[in-house]
Amino acid sequence: MNILEGYQDAKGLRLALVVSKFNEFITERLFAGAVEVLKKAGADDQTLEVVRVPGAFEIPLVARHLALSRRFDAVICLGAVIRGETPHFEYISREASRGIAQAAWDSGVPVIFGVLTTDTVDQALARAEGVEQNRGAEAARTAIEMASVLRALNRRRPRGAAARRVKKAGRPR
Repeated sequence: MNILEGYQDAKGLRLALVVSKFNEFITERLFAGAVEVLKKAGADDQTLEVVRVPGAFEIPLVARHLALSRRFDAVICLGAVIRGETPHFEYISREASRGIAQAAWDSGVPVIFGVLTTDTVDQALARAEGVEQNRGAEAARTAIEMASVLRALNRRRPRGAAARRVKKAGRPR
């Protein structure tokens, strides 16, 4: 049985973070948690790029652009949508999650969902504290693992004549 798993080593990974400025008192905590995990895992400042966007609704467009650029091994999306008195919460939450997933599917690059969708500010704060329960830190760990899994899968791809046989026959010989 062959088992392939990712690992928590960010050395050499090129990572982008898309961070919403809306609810900044929360998103900055998510960002700090993510950066702490990335640094502890060996990420270098030179391989990290941070893009700040107005709100969670704007995250997917920028994430897709970064992922399609092929300059990054993973894109981490951080934001906070807190329920209010109008249906705005549902629209923003739905489109942010759908758009982030679509960016990953369109690009084949891990685009990680680190957007909090909570009913209250207290719930958001609880998910942005420390490192263990911090969802930004969790998103960073997921990005590292997914980037390493995809690198390993790409190393297994047939090259040259073998790749042509796979394409032509539909399976390797």
